[in-house]
Amino acid sequence: MNSLLFFGLLMFVAGICSGHKPHPCRTPPLLSGSLSVSAKEGQNWAVAKYRYDAFGQRIRLWEFGKYDDKSFHLNMLFLFREGVVYTISYRNKTCQKNLLNTTFHPSEIPRNASLMSQVVLGGSSGPGEGLLVNTWTGVVPETQGKYLATVTEFGCIPVSMLYYTAETGWVVTSYFNAVTGIEDPDDLNPPSFCTGIQTEEEKLNFFSAFF
Repeated sequence: MNSLLFFGLLMFVAGICSGHKPHPCRTPPLLSGSLSVSAKEGQNWAVAKYRYDAFGQRIRLWEFGKYDDKSFHLNMLFLFREGVVYTISYRNKTCQKNLLNTTFHPSEIPRNASLMSQVVLGGSSGPGEGLLVNTWTGVVPETQGKYLATVTEFGCIPVSMLYYTAETGWVVTSYFNAVTGIEDPDDLNPPSFCTGIQTEEEKLNFFSAFF
């Protein structure tokens, strides 16, 4: 997804794996799961459930977190093809609609990324003890931000990412409970009470959902 960000958790690494050379890959087009994001050395953080649809260029986030010592809860639906984002409140049956100034980028390891390592997270002495992952590094051309992204060798499922620019500092993201597919397609459609609302003048980008 747009977020391709690695985390700095302590891991048990069983060792570097031999075999065929890993290649850059693309995340499954339909993916559901959860993620956590932290910045400013953990002062700002968020935990979210997500739905990712590369076919329709849609992302849904349900999240809570803390920013500048203030707690927040957000329910946001990003429709990149339409160029809008909805901020939804089911409790109040209200909806805010803003223009979206971020284009959709499929979640993938770019072709120009450099392979840093292939390792097993966990154990490697028996079947099912560990997870084979590849870690890639590179630079995002639009921002010149540096990234270190880890994905599974089989399936290209995001595991973690570490991202840095002078403006943002280190942004640390980890992904968990990922499954391919989306159980409820309505998660990626605005609710009925959003119909006909006016679009706000303020433009938002994807990272407005976090910090």
